[in-house]
Amino acid sequence: MKEDKYIWEEFKNGEDHALSYIYYQNIDALFFFGKKFTKDENLVLDCIQDLFYELIRKKGNLGETDNIRLYLLKSLRRKLIREIQKKQKQEEQVSELGIFPNVVFSVEEDLIAEEEKSQKTNILKKAMGELNEKQREILYYRFNCGFNYKQISEIMSITNDSARQLVSRAVSSLKNYLDDCGSILLVIFRELKKINSI
Repeated sequence: MKEDKYIWEEFKNGEDHALSYIYYQNIDALFFFGKKFTKDENLVLDCIQDLFYELIRKKGNLGETDNIRLYLLKSLRRKLIREIQKKQKQEEQVSELGIFPNVVFSVEEDLIAEEEKSQKTNILKKAMGELNEKQREILYYRFNCGFNYKQISEIMSITNDSARQLVSRAVSSLKNYLDDCGSILLVIFRELKKINSI
């Protein structure tokens, strides 16, 4: 896999193969990420198309990056929020802080698929439901995407300290629901706590 900094420079210098590489390495992740914000797949695809159109148009003026996916996710997030705000403007004024991705963790999906009616699944769903949208979003970036606090602060436009505090509070909230819920949920919590301390 090519180093992001190198391929980004090639793209900025007009190398067609670099654009193709960036597109095919990130298109699935961008589409999956976009669907966390809206079920409107056409809107997601339109925003991704607009994103790449703007990248091509402004490639000579783009800044540096050593993490292309983070750069693209951050840009797509802004676009989606803008477009969703436009659609909702007639009904009500929505601030950026009011639009969050609908995050479902893979561990939750696995449990739901295998034990839809089990007590453990219901408790985990309830625990995740107790988190607010911002907490679910930040846990998604931290644990599903593997972003560090600096990257999270960039994509959510918050400070590093705020990112750390949000993750810490979200994990603490989960603990209140998972402490007495059986071994598998305790394992999930311990893994979250371990990763959170990195």
